[in-house]
Amino acid sequence: MREIVIISGKGGTGKTSLTAAFAALAAETNNSVLCDADVDAADLHLLMQPEVQQRTDFMGGSKAQINPELCTGCGTCRTICRFGAITEQFEVDPIRCEGCGVCVDFCPVSAIDFPVQRCGEWYISNTRFGPMVHARLGIAEENSGKLVSLVRKEARQLAEQRGADLILTDGPPGIGCPVIAAIGGATALVIVVEPTVSGIHDMERVIDLAAHFRVPGMVCVNKFDLNLEMTEAIEQMAQKRNIALLGRAPFDPVFTHSMVAGKTLFEYGEETATHQRVREIWAKIINSPSMNPLGIVDFKATIQ
Repeated sequence: MREIVIISGKGGTGKTSLTAAFAALAAETNNSVLCDADVDAADLHLLMQPEVQQRTDFMGGSKAQINPELCTGCGTCRTICRFGAITEQFEVDPIRCEGCGVCVDFCPVSAIDFPVQRCGEWYISNTRFGPMVHARLGIAEENSGKLVSLVRKEARQLAEQRGADLILTDGPPGIGCPVIAAIGGATALVIVVEPTVSGIHDMERVIDLAAHFRVPGMVCVNKFDLNLEMTEAIEQMAQKRNIALLGRAPFDPVFTHSMVAGKTLFEYGEETATHQRVREIWAKIINSPSMNPLGIVDFKATIQ
């Protein structure tokens, strides 16, 4: 079983639009499972229109709760809380509480409980391109890295149950905890970059992260025609870092129009040069050495 994780160094690069397009192409040749690991700002469901089959609560971090029947008002918790979450009435402000648990450990009469909180939900759904595992994190809730690990685990289990040979994961942007949780153990990463100064800077950080976890990376330049000079700089950097180049996708309003219509690129409008470019990028991904360590070529996905 292979897992492709599509990530980006920053938000807004078109990562999810390309993931949806890849999902449409993968459905033509592969028995695949979709996974939306961008739980902080999940939006793949807007294009996949999933029918939820299973809904499960996600229990994440804990919040302190003072038991007034046991509390003696000694003030220890107020003194040691660095976030000012304990009021003068010895109640816990849930907005200020960071869930560190220090007050729980140091309360002399054990008057503070530390229950696990419901931070969101995760789902197993059906889509027109196959099953999908996705989630919704609650407003201002934390532990998104833990939720990313959970949805990837469930996607893998679902793929094993259904005999799927491919997991296509829409990963989060950046290099933080959610990204680390999204790339560990992946077969390959597709790094979507836009030709801007911040785009090339953040791409380099993602490449460093992928190298640290020894996950093969490939670079796709989206909206390449907005700045050809920067596009060439990105490709030169990728070559310098021995990162495979997948190709260039143009800035094309068809992506926006298809998104507004709730469709993927390949479900909207007539076939254009943009469609062909994305097909070629997908063929390079699925037939890349990192996806085929034994050199087995998926001829069905090869562009004629």
